[in-house]
Amino acid sequence: MSFKQKGETMRTRNFLPMNQADMEALGWDKLDFLLVTGDAYVDHPSFGIAIIARVLEKNGFRVGIVAQPDWKDLKDFQVMGKPRLACLISGGNLDSMVNHYTAAKKKRHKDAYSPGGESGLRPDRATIVYSNRVREAMPGVPVIIGGIEASLRRFAHYDYWSNEVRRSILLDSQADLLVFGMGEKSIVEVAERLNNGEQIDLITDVRGTMVTLNGDGVPNDTLILPSFDEVAKNKKKYAEAFWVQYNQQDPFSGKSMIQSHGRKNVLQNRPSLPLSQAEMDAIYALPFMGTYHPSYEESGGVPAIEEVEFSLTSVRGCFGACSFCALTFHQGRIIQSRSAESIIREAEKMTWNSRFKGYIHDVGGPTANFRRPACQKQLSKGACSHKQCLFPEPCAQLENDHEEYIDLLRRLRNLPRVKKVFVRSGIRYDAVLADRKSKFISELCEHHVSGQLKVAPEHVSDAVLRLMGKPGKGVYEEFVQEFKKTNDKLGKKQYLVPYLMSSHPGSTLKEAVELAEYVRDMGVNPEQVQDFIPTPGTLSTCMYYTGLDPKTMQSVYIPKSMHEKAMQRALIQYRNPKNHGLVEEALRLAHREDLIGYGPKCLIRPRRYIRDDQQEAGTWKAKKPTRRSGMKKKDVAGKEVLSKDTPLKGAPGKAYKGATGKPERSKEAQSAEIPYKGAGGRPKRLKDAPNIGKEAKERRFKDVVKAEVPYKGIPSKIRGTDNPVPNGKSRHHGTKKR
Repeated sequence: MSFKQKGETMRTRNFLPMNQADMEALGWDKLDFLLVTGDAYVDHPSFGIAIIARVLEKNGFRVGIVAQPDWKDLKDFQVMGKPRLACLISGGNLDSMVNHYTAAKKKRHKDAYSPGGESGLRPDRATIVYSNRVREAMPGVPVIIGGIEASLRRFAHYDYWSNEVRRSILLDSQADLLVFGMGEKSIVEVAERLNNGEQIDLITDVRGTMVTLNGDGVPNDTLILPSFDEVAKNKKKYAEAFWVQYNQQDPFSGKSMIQSHGRKNVLQNRPSLPLSQAEMDAIYALPFMGTYHPSYEESGGVPAIEEVEFSLTSVRGCFGACSFCALTFHQGRIIQSRSAESIIREAEKMTWNSRFKGYIHDVGGPTANFRRPACQKQLSKGACSHKQCLFPEPCAQLENDHEEYIDLLRRLRNLPRVKKVFVRSGIRYDAVLADRKSKFISELCEHHVSGQLKVAPEHVSDAVLRLMGKPGKGVYEEFVQEFKKTNDKLGKKQYLVPYLMSSHPGSTLKEAVELAEYVRDMGVNPEQVQDFIPTPGTLSTCMYYTGLDPKTMQSVYIPKSMHEKAMQRALIQYRNPKNHGLVEEALRLAHREDLIGYGPKCLIRPRRYIRDDQQEAGTWKAKKPTRRSGMKKKDVAGKEVLSKDTPLKGAPGKAYKGATGKPERSKEAQSAEIPYKGAGGRPKRLKDAPNIGKEAKERRFKDVVKAEVPYKGIPSKIRGTDNPVPNGKSRHHGTKKR
């Protein structure tokens, strides 16, 4: 990838143009590339569109940004005129459907990537909508799509929100070319060839791109995947196709793949080669403004910048290869890292920012403690396709040394004006435990934890963890003990905050109850609980749709109904009183009534029930407004009735002290009533009271709650994570782990 400047001198550091006035101020009459994005314009390297724009600018191209255009108005796409070479389109840092909807398919109320957090500023399936609107607004202009949404939907894929297999996004968007992965090398090569006069439909062989092909011709050394029609009709074929795709994403060993979609085929070329350290350093040295465009100030800015503005990206890629994570499909398993000097320079520049308060929020990436490839073999032959680096246990060839990362953190915290350096990206605790030489845990606990360290065990059932590709419960428990022992030695009170996931493939109610019991035994109330969301490009989504593990083709249990998913989530947060009904139902369905009661191991206390005849007769009524003793009131028929404190005729001198709002007592039953002791207050007297003895013992009670014993010790704050607000751990463009 070239970073040589072409033609004009680099202009003064500023935001890229967003309208005609900005272009005129620069003396430009036409753009080379117009970038359309579903996010607000944030010129920070945590935002993919910012990196692509700055890389093109560095290579001498004139680039403009249209952020969150009104897709119903073609004029919004024409604000800077037709670009000379192409229009580049991205749905944003998140898949637009994940951005818009929760795991329960409910509309989200906030969008962290929009001004003021306002939702609704981008359409569903933004990449498809923008691409088709650009076709209308600027006929004849080549259209290139990229970003996380395009990258993960490049083949025929299962779509959770429509519950169907959809075609490749390249066909639905009518784009000319798709760039997958991080894209810097690919987009520069495509830009060069377009600038040299080559037609877009002839650019079919660039690494890291996907193109459409007509006819039956198949390039040499290309794998033929099951067709769209086959995978849409046959789930086994879908699983087979996905497993091939998953294993061909390595830049050294991966092959090109072609998939038929009727009259057209889509061809994925081999993935781009990983960036060298020098290339990574050059990208992060580009003149980013480091914040959102000033036009968003009146709206309160863009919330997504808050966690990343003073964070440092140190790496890309992840060899952890969790089944539910799309990184393998997007960034790959080979770690690409920046030099320590590059990171230090960025940190020094950061300290002069007027908004900097002395705290660096994070130093990491998808996984903070991965700073180098898993082994040297990966740099020439790629990652192993037949095994993983950490699962089911660390590979014997794993080069797992934290000394360089420790040294980097020390240098950062010794910078002037830096008070504290935090590590908030995910920590792979199995990799930490595998490194017995360095003192990483001690260094981490003493200097880089702010009272709580977030880790991601995800689950505790070995059956579920195996499908997730995560280490067993015993590994996490060992890390917990090491963390506690280290903090005790340092005299610090610091805690682990576990990320947990509900409803992952393989999790029945039995496994969900097992997880709830573990939460009980840990004595924590999990802040981070994520319902599994089947996003394209992951092994777990393939399992969810097909009911098969694509590695083994064995059947997998799938919790698909919204009600069961709600029960599994409620079990993890069983302390929330709002979840009582769901938790009780789940425990009864799992035949774990032993966890309903008053014992120390019980998750919830039993409810109080009322009898069928009381509920059906409507004799149990809600509390009425308080009335003074002796006052008369009228019932619905207009007759005067006594208030609850008025002495009853025939009663021995005192007012009836029944439940609030209790109706008038029956004279025939006063002398023979047997009170029901299981309900709050006393129920209405029964007319057949003399015969109540035996029947009362045999009577079944309806499962309707009218009074509940509150659970003591309920925490004041219970928070889930079904919200895509960044946690400072996503340093790549647009991949969200869960």
